[in-house]
Amino acid sequence: MAEEPWYRTTKRWGQTNLVEIDPARYDAAWWRAHWRKTRIQGVIVNSGGIVAYYPSRFPLHHRAHTLGERDLYGEIVKEAREEGLKVIARMDSNRVAEDFYRAHPDWICVDATGKPYRQADKYITCINSPYYSEYLPEIMREIIKRSYPDGFADNSWAGIPRKNICYCGYCADQFREYSGVDLPSGHDWSDERYRRWIRWNYKRRTELWEFNNSVTMQAGGEHCRWMGMISGDVLNNGNRFIDLKSILTRTEIVMLDHQRRNAVDGFADNTEAGKRLHEVGGWDKLIPESMPQYQLGSPAFRLASMPAAEVRLWSSSGFAGGIQPWWHHIGSSHEDRRQYNSAEPIFCWHEANEDILVDRKPLADVGIIWSQDNYDFHGQDKANDRTMNPYRGVIRALDRAGISYLPVHADDISRAVGRFGILILPNLGVMSDAQAEAVKIFAKSGGSVVATSETSLYGPSGDPREDFALNDLFGVHYQGKSHGGRELANPDIEVSARHTYIRLDPELRAGLYGPRDATAPLATGQRHALFAGLEGTDTVPFGGFLPVVEVDDDVAVLATFVHEFPIYPPETAWMRRPHSDLPVITARETASGGKLIWLVGDLDRCFARDEHPEHALIITNAVRWALGEKLLVSLESAHGLITPTLYEQDGRYILHLNSRLATAKVPGRQSDLVPIGPVTVRLRIPFREASCQVQLRVSSCGVAAKLEGTELVFEVPQILDHEVAVIEFRS
Repeated sequence: MAEEPWYRTTKRWGQTNLVEIDPARYDAAWWRAHWRKTRIQGVIVNSGGIVAYYPSRFPLHHRAHTLGERDLYGEIVKEAREEGLKVIARMDSNRVAEDFYRAHPDWICVDATGKPYRQADKYITCINSPYYSEYLPEIMREIIKRSYPDGFADNSWAGIPRKNICYCGYCADQFREYSGVDLPSGHDWSDERYRRWIRWNYKRRTELWEFNNSVTMQAGGEHCRWMGMISGDVLNNGNRFIDLKSILTRTEIVMLDHQRRNAVDGFADNTEAGKRLHEVGGWDKLIPESMPQYQLGSPAFRLASMPAAEVRLWSSSGFAGGIQPWWHHIGSSHEDRRQYNSAEPIFCWHEANEDILVDRKPLADVGIIWSQDNYDFHGQDKANDRTMNPYRGVIRALDRAGISYLPVHADDISRAVGRFGILILPNLGVMSDAQAEAVKIFAKSGGSVVATSETSLYGPSGDPREDFALNDLFGVHYQGKSHGGRELANPDIEVSARHTYIRLDPELRAGLYGPRDATAPLATGQRHALFAGLEGTDTVPFGGFLPVVEVDDDVAVLATFVHEFPIYPPETAWMRRPHSDLPVITARETASGGKLIWLVGDLDRCFARDEHPEHALIITNAVRWALGEKLLVSLESAHGLITPTLYEQDGRYILHLNSRLATAKVPGRQSDLVPIGPVTVRLRIPFREASCQVQLRVSSCGVAAKLEGTELVFEVPQILDHEVAVIEFRS
């Protein structure tokens, strides 16, 4: 039987990101000992690009400051081979120095005036120029001939970001050939030329991916694969024109560069990224992730040690999403030696538990739908608020409630039938007719669907429809108007368009009291399941964006809009119009037993931005109402601080339980681990034995489990950063 290729078997990586003075100080013996200690199977080694670490025959291929005639790259490759390690040659290729620019000015990106784009003292190269089609392929062929690496990775392969339009001759000619029109004059989403330019740039990056692979495979063999590093941040990928759906189906392994924390997302972001990339690219692919051992932040402190707690929380969150570890240091010598101690226990645990961390099938109650087109053509230049925050708000609400989910690309909705009990479409404004039809088929099969805000109101390129494409399914119809706004609240003005409220169960309360009767008792009657936990109030804060809709006769309006009224002075803060007929939440039940809920008001976006707990509660109540008693996983005593991720593997279930307890003000930063527990776990899985032992792989112990009705119940005494419970099948 033929040996499996390296990209299917290499699960732990290490990278010493060389700096230009390293040829004079690299301690080969020390790093070889560190490779062994951290149990890695492969190394990422700086080869060429901006800086060459070998004596290249190309005079403009800038050698490291202290390299001379030494081949540091080749020496490290030789030592890695002696250790039995796989080798990836790392490049960083989209910038060049002054001498290169003088020799090839036409290879450099320019603005509309012909001025070259620069970053610091380097010039940005154009992906449509011979630099990418002729020069870099020769560099890769030279590296392969010298050392035969297993593959290549490139850190900045995608070229100039979206914020800059390159007007060089190569771009002008190739775009005209593609589109039949000239390059756009600016960033204008209403300009068809600009929208074509967006799609052309995505196409060019995918073509470049395929071209580079053809170069390395021809020179180095069928398994010598080229891999541009991929960000886990969907907006960052959009800014670099990286079409995940297109590219991840073309790569055998995903080299994930998802290390920089943003200002709002915490450790759960790494779990989500792993699940989203696997769902697009396939769960059979390995996704090693660059996990820096240095401090991140603004700025990142490249030579300082990241707290060990932070490294553990980020890596264990990645394990839950199917990510493999890859330690990363900047430079080969550090005065802050603490950073050398973080990886060993993590990598040793990973090696010991490798059997449960790969080759498994994810299980989840909820599919959350996303698409790059929605971020681009609906989100446009406000994608973080308009499209990312709704998606982020849904995920945060589900994590808070301990409800399992998977991100699902909009083109894959047709494969969601039977996988999930419910789909959530968080402001999926841009939808094709085929995607909308797939949602209808899912609902007709008995699935439930939650849509929010402007879902399906726009076509694939962002052109508005007269009505929602899903109007017939939900019985909800757009009226061409809206209330409220998406902007942040302004505390300095006396009347805010965001000082609005939601009235719950308006039909139960109609006519019970007028705008001035603040002492009237709460209405009697059964509260709708979406508002469980809100029995003590008839209104909750809103402050969001509300498209105006009308509904069909069989659609229940569960909540209505309360118009804005003054905030200041406090004596004026009373509802001028406490009632309206504007639907904020609607519900419809299908003949096949599914539930169709439309959060017309953008509660998902509001929760991500404002964190009103009522918004998260309504979102998760909608899921619980739709699923009834069918939740795969339920957690008790977790207090919203533990999130579950469930997998099925031949003969067993694997449940990741990750701590989300934050002790730092900055998301994704942490210096301490605080134990949480005990946590009671309830699993609704096929199980017939009255009791069994559940193995806890982090605590290295077993706990008793018992069958209560259709649920397998066990208690985890304590969770520090994470726990992984393994339950053997007994069906």
